[in-house]
Amino acid sequence: MKTPFDTRTFRDALGTFTTGVTIITTLTEEGGQVGLTANSFNSVSLEPPLILWSLAKSSASVPFFTAAKHWNVHVLSAEQEALSTLFATKGEDKFAGLEYEAGLGDVPLLKGCAARFQCRTAFTHDGGDHIIFIGEVLGFDKSDRPPLVYQNGRYALTATKPREDVSLSSSSIAVESGYTEDLLGYLLGRAHYQMIHNMQSRFQQHGLNEQQFFILSVLCIQDGLTLEQLNRFIDYTGQRVTVEEMDSLVQKELIALDTKGLQYQLTGEGREVSVHNIAQAKAIEESLVDQLGDGDVMALKLLLKRLVVKTDPGLPDLWSDKKEEI
Repeated sequence: MKTPFDTRTFRDALGTFTTGVTIITTLTEEGGQVGLTANSFNSVSLEPPLILWSLAKSSASVPFFTAAKHWNVHVLSAEQEALSTLFATKGEDKFAGLEYEAGLGDVPLLKGCAARFQCRTAFTHDGGDHIIFIGEVLGFDKSDRPPLVYQNGRYALTATKPREDVSLSSSSIAVESGYTEDLLGYLLGRAHYQMIHNMQSRFQQHGLNEQQFFILSVLCIQDGLTLEQLNRFIDYTGQRVTVEEMDSLVQKELIALDTKGLQYQLTGEGREVSVHNIAQAKAIEESLVDQLGDGDVMALKLLLKRLVVKTDPGLPDLWSDKKEEI
């Protein structure tokens, strides 16, 4: 006997195929704006330029798209997740407050996308419980923004993989050791210290060391901390701040004690030094973006945040505005 077809499992299997996320827009015969989120977009032909996407026959938008002569496909960028969610909902004025322009046939063209395709309906096909729309591309544009992708029912970020494997060693024969260059702790540590190394000239200019940089950074976010509170933010580095260390920063006139002699605060000079440190750190980050690309840096940040959350030993929230929780 034929095994019953499990639709849910079939959908899960299809979900392993990573796709981009698009928004399709058109106009009703009365000139109303219509838009929806779809990940069924694909290319058909280069000559002539044809693309396709599909729409469930149960969708309330079917009459509008089957009657439309023109429609636009927007390949969303990684920063447009909220826009994707908005156009996937029902019963809302999706275009209210959005910036867009009029494309061919006055069909709305959304801004900030990875790519946009302006199409004329070439023909449609019956595709089971979906209608397949094939369009002739009349115009398109693209940007350098990384795309938003979708896999296993969730939004995802892409990271480009070089054509050749990345190796930290140029030697063809690796030293035999239990420690390899793929050890996550080594990679995280080396990446951290190499970035801090690029800050060394800034530290030396102000006579600071790495720990003092951390102290000023914390006070720049949470000013007015006691030594105990400060140490709770810095404990994860494996070093504790001493009174002597704080006295050194007081002598440099970068921090000062309050009138009760309990809480440390940045001086005007200390805040200026911190601002310059932040500017230097951002310049280093911008250099990384130039070398790695926006998409890779976004993916790296997301993975690091997840790692920090999973390994958090219980540090206080540095960005909380509730001092009593410190």
